[in-house]
Amino acid sequence: MDGSDFTRRFPGDRRRFLRGAASLGAGAMLGSTALRAMAANSYMLPIGNGERPVVQYPQKRPLIVLTSRPPQLETPFEVFNESVVTPNDAFFVRYHLAGVPTSIDLDTFRINIKGAVDTPISLSVDELKRFQWTEYYAVNQCSGNSRGLFEPRVAGGQLANGAMGNAKWRGVPLKNILDKAGVQKGAKQVTFGGVDGPVLPTTPDFAKALDIDHAMDGEVMIAYQMNDADLPMLNGYPVRLIVPGYYGTYWVKHLNEITVIDDTLKNFWMGTAYRIPDNTCACTPPGKLPEKWRPIGQFDVRSFITSVKDGARVPAGKPFTIRGMAFDAGYGIRDVAVSTDNGRSWHEAQLGKDLGKYSFREWHASVTLPAGARTLKVRAVNGIGQSQPSDPLWNPAGYMRNIVETTHVHAA
Repeated sequence: MDGSDFTRRFPGDRRRFLRGAASLGAGAMLGSTALRAMAANSYMLPIGNGERPVVQYPQKRPLIVLTSRPPQLETPFEVFNESVVTPNDAFFVRYHLAGVPTSIDLDTFRINIKGAVDTPISLSVDELKRFQWTEYYAVNQCSGNSRGLFEPRVAGGQLANGAMGNAKWRGVPLKNILDKAGVQKGAKQVTFGGVDGPVLPTTPDFAKALDIDHAMDGEVMIAYQMNDADLPMLNGYPVRLIVPGYYGTYWVKHLNEITVIDDTLKNFWMGTAYRIPDNTCACTPPGKLPEKWRPIGQFDVRSFITSVKDGARVPAGKPFTIRGMAFDAGYGIRDVAVSTDNGRSWHEAQLGKDLGKYSFREWHASVTLPAGARTLKVRAVNGIGQSQPSDPLWNPAGYMRNIVETTHVHAA
């Protein structure tokens, strides 16, 4: 079902949509008919109190529910072993505000470019598609992905490792649109807003900003396709911002406002929320607030084993293949190494097809394990030599976890 099918099948009765969503803790399905229980109605996550309902929303397969209003849906981790490209129906969902659109009228929808520009522009989606398009694979990762694994625990959504996904995005470079409007001298930032909004007037509307040089780098994109299809409604239909290599907080959904400003945005979402310790590790000792903060930005390097679950039984005494993926902020994955003895020794893995510097990069390795309990680890190195810490780094918001991941298995 594409975005227009969603509009036809699920007309804009927002109250009915949200009433249904509010009841999803029982593991129900939201659809055009009554809510129906799923066969697999819970999922165990590797965190404390990790059993979560599994729910199917429109255009989605059953996903793990963190919250239902606003929708926060996590991808079951085994999906990442299916393909290096995350299917649209399995892609995670993260909203900040409960005023989520359930239909978009393309006849009236506009993307408004305004502010410190020579010529304000109002574009329909069809008009946007007349600009020269670009296409690339890029990972979208929530800032709080893996927050539930922090020790000591921190406040916020207790996500495991499934608030990320890799897709092929098609759209128009933001630079082309801003060039058409004519950015005025002295512009400092570009701000972005979407159709989704707060329910209460005291809740700050969601808006993000990029420095003007970043916004004009030719890679930031206004996307209208995801994996060769319309964006799913819950992933930003009909257009969203793509900021490759940067955390998903900047990837504004249902994008309808682009404003060039001659100042720095200091709203709640830039000046208070989504901020990290202003030091090289973005970390601080547990319980200690940092002296300085800065807005969250680029990804750190990450790598995962996807083919073997924690606690799995594997063959002993004969070779078998483990595989997974790695990614970073766009320098590209240079090396991946695996350990079968809890990090005492490391062996090079083979890298799979390169889909681009912002994409997941597949890897695989053949290993032979003696009988008994074994601890597998994986670490990646990117194109500028950055890697992953062996010990976890901590910050008060639970952002940017990228420790060397561990998988325990039993060989028999």
